[in-house]
Amino acid sequence: MANLPVYEGAINLYLPPARMCRVFKISRSGFYHWLNRKPSTRTLSNENALKSIQEVHSGSKNRYGSPKVTIELQKRGIHISRHRVARLMKMHGIKSIIHKKFRVPTAESDHSFPISENLLNRNFTPAQTGKAWVSDITYIKTIEGGLYLTTVIDLGDRKVIGWALSQTMKTSDTVIAAWNMALKNCPIAYELIFHSDRGVQYACHECIDILKTHKLVRQSMSRKANCWDNVVAESFFRTLKTELIHQREIKSTEATKREVFDIY
Repeated sequence: MANLPVYEGAINLYLPPARMCRVFKISRSGFYHWLNRKPSTRTLSNENALKSIQEVHSGSKNRYGSPKVTIELQKRGIHISRHRVARLMKMHGIKSIIHKKFRVPTAESDHSFPISENLLNRNFTPAQTGKAWVSDITYIKTIEGGLYLTTVIDLGDRKVIGWALSQTMKTSDTVIAAWNMALKNCPIAYELIFHSDRGVQYACHECIDILKTHKLVRQSMSRKANCWDNVVAESFFRTLKTELIHQREIKSTEATKREVFDIY
């Protein structure tokens, strides 16, 4: 081993410790102290935190970024800040999946049907459930054509209480189907605001007549070209597409339906 060649500019890794200490100008006692010291409490804590972060990230199929990873860790009783989670994830190259945006317009607002007043007025935090529902429609691409997902979300707890997946944008297949599921899951007990965009599926007589059969329901619509008036529904679809739709191969209609069914 002593006769192994040492190339110019390279460090001889086989130098005795005493000689290495002289080369690097450190004490032998300091070298052996460093060599034999145990990991610090902070290092062990970071190692344990990293294992938990990797477990949560892997469990989300690499979809979660630091905010959701932090929330999940705190649910598990691990007290950790988002800043620390973000730092550890960045340090070890743990990232949320990046997706390409793909958007097909679903809100056909160029129609002659009446437009309802914006009664919700961006009050996205009602005091209780059953007071305000928001609804929207989004497009999901498949190898056999498009599907349209319609949801109804209760703003009181941000839960999807009604949904429909259809191959057409007919009001009966989209809004009314999702509305009927919402009624079945959460019967109306209080005065309720039903808010949506100005799309023809929500403004047409078929939808209005259904809503009018419930005396406690008041229809509300966003202002023209203002997505912020229905930001909760928009945000839900953005998260769904970020974490699921854009992260898998484009599949058949039936396979896509099964994926969405598994979510709800």
